[in-house]
Amino acid sequence: MLMMMQGIEVGRNLSSRLTETSFTKGRYRLHLGNDGDLRLLTLNPETLLESDIYFAYYASNTKNQNPGIQLVFNESGYMYVLQRNNSRFYLKQDVPVSSKDFYHRAVLHFDGVFVQYYHPKGGDGGWRWAWSQPENICAKGFGTDLAANEVGNLACGSNNICILGDNQRPRCECPERFVLSDPSDSYGDCKPDFEMHSCGAKSNQTDVSLYEFVTLEKTNWPSGDYKKYSNYNEERCKASCLNDCFCAAVVFRTICWKKKFPLSYGHRSPTGGSDTFIKVRKLTAGVPNTGRRGRTRDWLIITCSVLLGTSALVNFILLYMKRNKKRMAKKPNQRRYTGAATAHDLNLRVFTYRELVVATGDFVEELGRGAFGIVYKGVLKVSGDSEVSVAVKKLDRVAQESEKEFKNEVKVIGQIHHKNLVKLIGFCDEEQSRMIVYEFLPNGTLASFLFRRPRPSWEDRRRIAVEVARGILYLHEECSEQIIHCDIKPQNILLDEYNNPRISDFGLAKLLMINQTHTLTNIRGTKGYVATEWFRNSPITSKVDVYSYGVVLLEIVCCKKAVDLEDNVILIDWAYDCFRQRRLKDLIKEDLEALDNMDLVERYVKIAIWCIQEEPGKRPNMRKVTQMLEGVAQVNDPPNPSPYNTFTCAESMSN
Repeated sequence: MLMMMQGIEVGRNLSSRLTETSFTKGRYRLHLGNDGDLRLLTLNPETLLESDIYFAYYASNTKNQNPGIQLVFNESGYMYVLQRNNSRFYLKQDVPVSSKDFYHRAVLHFDGVFVQYYHPKGGDGGWRWAWSQPENICAKGFGTDLAANEVGNLACGSNNICILGDNQRPRCECPERFVLSDPSDSYGDCKPDFEMHSCGAKSNQTDVSLYEFVTLEKTNWPSGDYKKYSNYNEERCKASCLNDCFCAAVVFRTICWKKKFPLSYGHRSPTGGSDTFIKVRKLTAGVPNTGRRGRTRDWLIITCSVLLGTSALVNFILLYMKRNKKRMAKKPNQRRYTGAATAHDLNLRVFTYRELVVATGDFVEELGRGAFGIVYKGVLKVSGDSEVSVAVKKLDRVAQESEKEFKNEVKVIGQIHHKNLVKLIGFCDEEQSRMIVYEFLPNGTLASFLFRRPRPSWEDRRRIAVEVARGILYLHEECSEQIIHCDIKPQNILLDEYNNPRISDFGLAKLLMINQTHTLTNIRGTKGYVATEWFRNSPITSKVDVYSYGVVLLEIVCCKKAVDLEDNVILIDWAYDCFRQRRLKDLIKEDLEALDNMDLVERYVKIAIWCIQEEPGKRPNMRKVTQMLEGVAQVNDPPNPSPYNTFTCAESMSN
């Protein structure tokens, strides 16, 4: 990272980190060469040696007669290459804000994008994007002399698709029927979840009955062609690939290009372009789908039941499970954090109170507060001069159970890993001080994202709605122990640098004192996020989270708070009456993107109303909610969620 008044001398580097969470040196360098040229370089990912450079994907071209002698990041926030004759080559001609009122910093991210950010002095607006280089790291070729226009996307591995996100940062996505080779590395290689076809000794013909195509819209793979046809239509292009055992995929856009595995430089463009058709093994072709959890094991059991008979099958299953258990026990733990004290049984770092005092600067910068306590921003040293930002939550309302009980609860939280849940790094349990340390997410809460003007894009809101539901579903049904969150609301949903939602505070409800369990929100007497069970002394089940999610879904659709005291609006009542009166457009006035997607708006509003039914038995579970959101389950018209309370759409709009 570079701060103002820092720079790079000739022959020196600014290095990226290895991953988003590892501060080991990664594969990208910002390097001012001996020839005076400033370049962004990528190294061989296998060796990461400074001498093993793959290519440059940006160059300032400040060499030859007037070479650069220093990269300068001056006090005004401008960055330039100072040349021998004192002329300046500016990496960006304009900086959006003055350094008088804003701090500036520049970061070479682990994905290879070099970004300058600014932050208001004395403000809490977070770091904002100013400019980045390259402008599109997913694009093929950047025109540098070393890359020879054959760079391709840098951030994603083989068979992986690069998609340009916010702030010109990439994200990677495996195609359908492919899974990550390393599940912890979304930027790595993707492998097929089916048996690859191979060519026989006498023929390159494919058994066409075994294969079909999956379609990747607006996706191109500009490298790896081995044949092309200019006079084919789409069907003839696909048929040619289907009958060719060498062919893994075809890209069609007036011309037919045949590709072999592995596919490289995949790029999806929202503005359109070519479509790719990947040849995959049919799921009904009798071959085990090894990419799906458990399918290989099931296939083995079915096969052995035919070959060995029932009694032999039992012996086979016992032997298989015994060997599998031993193999899992031998796997090394690769996710352990380094530090002074580590709880090996929890796979979490155990912090002393003093360590967290130092990390937070004596708990100065407050990020937020809620039912469980106050959250502070901190910075931890990882190795050498490397640092990582964290969020430290002081649990000031936690029951003082035994140390063993506290650690058992933290252990449950620490074992939960899902892309839509905030990751736990460690904890402190020292006398009366109990704290939990999480990863720090830079884009704040969903509340600050939704309740702003102009509204966030409809596509971002739609994606966030689905991903939040998936995170809750994981807590309810897919982790080792069911977890009821009990406090789902936008303030407890955080956004990472790509605006992907991560649910926080899950599992903490069990740490509250018994007499605190009914005070998870300060909207007790008003309809907010709290299900009616809390006020009826009824059993608390996972349906309380379903209720809260329904409220959040309405907030995502309308970009309006659950309880708006200024406008005298209770969102759930207003939304139902607008739905009942077929006036849903009143919920999204001036939201042009949402107005263009009224079918989806209506679907989401109906799902939300089902979720907020006062009778828990009428609410769907989160699996059903997710299926309805994704369009794979029908959504019927819901009944009045609160029959004894009415609030009309017309009344809400007149206030």
